[in-house]
Amino acid sequence: MSRVTECFGELTFSKAVMREKLSREVFEKLSDAIQAGNALDENIAADVAHAMKEWAISRGATHFSHWFQPQRGGTAEKHDAFLSYSEQGDLIERFSGKQLIQSEPDASSFPSGGIRSTFEARGYTAWDPTSPAFLLESGETRTLVIPSVFLSWTGDVLDRKTPFLRSMRALNDAVIKLQRLLGNRLARKVVVNVGPEQEYFVVARRLADTRPDLRICGRSLFGAPPAKGQQMEDHYFGAIHPKMMRFMEDLDHELYRRGIPAKTRHNEVSPNQFEIAPLYEEANLAIDHNLQMMDIMKKVGARHDLEVLLHEKPFAGVNGSGKHVNWSIGDNTGANYLEPSASPLKNINFLLTLGALMLGVDKFGGLLRAGVADAGNDHRLGANEAPPAIMSVFLGEYLSTLVDEIAGMGKVNEQSMNHITMGVRNLPRISKDTSDRNRTSPIAFTGNKFEFRAVGSSQNVSEAVTSLNLLLAYGLFIIEGRMAERGSIEDVKERAITVLKDVFKETRRVRFDGNGYSEEWHREAERRGLPNARNTPAALPAYLDKEVIELMEKSRTLSERELRAKVEIKLETYLKTKEIEYKTALDMARTLFLPALTRQIASTAAAAAAMKQAGLEGTLLRDEAARFEALFGDIKARTAELERVLNDAQAEKDCHRRAHFLADHGETALGALRAVVDTAERDVAAEFWPMAKYQELLTVL
Repeated sequence: MSRVTECFGELTFSKAVMREKLSREVFEKLSDAIQAGNALDENIAADVAHAMKEWAISRGATHFSHWFQPQRGGTAEKHDAFLSYSEQGDLIERFSGKQLIQSEPDASSFPSGGIRSTFEARGYTAWDPTSPAFLLESGETRTLVIPSVFLSWTGDVLDRKTPFLRSMRALNDAVIKLQRLLGNRLARKVVVNVGPEQEYFVVARRLADTRPDLRICGRSLFGAPPAKGQQMEDHYFGAIHPKMMRFMEDLDHELYRRGIPAKTRHNEVSPNQFEIAPLYEEANLAIDHNLQMMDIMKKVGARHDLEVLLHEKPFAGVNGSGKHVNWSIGDNTGANYLEPSASPLKNINFLLTLGALMLGVDKFGGLLRAGVADAGNDHRLGANEAPPAIMSVFLGEYLSTLVDEIAGMGKVNEQSMNHITMGVRNLPRISKDTSDRNRTSPIAFTGNKFEFRAVGSSQNVSEAVTSLNLLLAYGLFIIEGRMAERGSIEDVKERAITVLKDVFKETRRVRFDGNGYSEEWHREAERRGLPNARNTPAALPAYLDKEVIELMEKSRTLSERELRAKVEIKLETYLKTKEIEYKTALDMARTLFLPALTRQIASTAAAAAAMKQAGLEGTLLRDEAARFEALFGDIKARTAELERVLNDAQAEKDCHRRAHFLADHGETALGALRAVVDTAERDVAAEFWPMAKYQELLTVL
């Protein structure tokens, strides 16, 4: 542990470094901007920039980069040297306050959903001081990285960090307003803590290199089920393979150097599937750290001759990978609003937070679903390995009973109030014994936080957290308004319970503690009127619901124009992903599988001819050659059908209709081709099959 503490954060311009490098006045002003959320004093920017530059150069950095989160996914960076001319014309190393605060990358090649034309290139990155700068390493090269937002010249959102930061502002307004009504004068700033549990697969690099689908698409488009998959249930929490242990130790070390508090590592359910989970951090930092983590995992994997796969469903027939997002809310005093306590007022606060979130899920469950929609997650959501696409809330038996008691209680008096607060106070102890965890629920209460389990392993956590923030903010505003209407009730606790009685009745339909995988739940959810978007094209229109647009605009998170652009970008990304997959499948069928069958047919036919020449019947071999020839014909026919579907889709100009077409016909055509290819894989001789099979990919490191 001493080694961890010695290297922890050594590549980060941390609070400790700032305190050392900055004057006391500048440090306090910067800390105030970070901690209190106040606007940054531009007068200190030059001092901060100089300190950053000196610190970075002392550690070998030659360049700096504004690091941002474009809507295409992942992160983006443009590197500039610390080079400038002095007044005398000499080259010097300089990093100004203006360069720290803002940069101007070319925005024309980033997706904007029609907000920007190709010839309108100007975009701006702006420093986000609430997330610390850090050093990016690539071999011997180091670059100072400045976490930033990304906006167009006209001020329109081009990234995923900006909406998240705006949702935090909206949530802060809602929380503080309700806290004041409850008599809390100490709360000044909302604090959202997040802990993303990152699942991933690892395969041997030499085997992955034989698979064009893994290299290009990040997932296998073909592959017959292995003899041994996950049916023995022997991988989850099993002994970690020595090679993986070396990888994990190296990964932990690299994360610690960047100030990323990796906590847990273990084998996951599927063979060669693993998980890493951090300590919880403030949401903005947790999101940035998770994005860094995904990048670092791949780099460390390469050092160990391993390919790290972050796709939600790299292999059919075994569990896919998600990113369970643990989410809690509190304030600057250290209070956690989802933590029951001995204080009756704090317990009322707990119940109000619970009710507010359920109001948000009840009203905007479709928005929560749309935020986790993409081509990769479509393979996972709704399968018997991940939450269904129906957004519901799991509270557990004890808390559900308590909520039902409040919803059905008669007159609110001191006795009933004491019963309720005592029940909540006992929740942490009792719930462990009376309620199991529900792994099939997308939004599960797990003691002092909610776990949102629908996020895909490759996705940016910011979209999910933005949605959760806005749903809670909506619910808090509704509750605060209703409590204000009941101002004649002097006791604030009694007033809150009278409001919660109605809230818990209204939101009953989104509470579900049963098996989310069951067909019965799907039928029941339909009866309750809960949305169930089964794929991305069906999920994305939720962004354009009138009430969603109103929520986004009132909270100043996204304008209607920006929302429509977001939908276009997500649809374009979906379409491009599917088209790349289908083109890769066609290429593999023509250049790998058909030639493999040709060699198999020739070998089998030659063996049959040799037997006949030797005076033997050779009937079985002739039949076998004919069977392989039929497989050849099936692959040809289904390849032609997939190509026809792809051509028909590309002829459709409307991207919404094209996305629905590919979600239906494209997936059907690819599935039909895969079925016959997988049959061929099982029968063709190993010497002729052109790529690594599932059994190798899932067992060899």
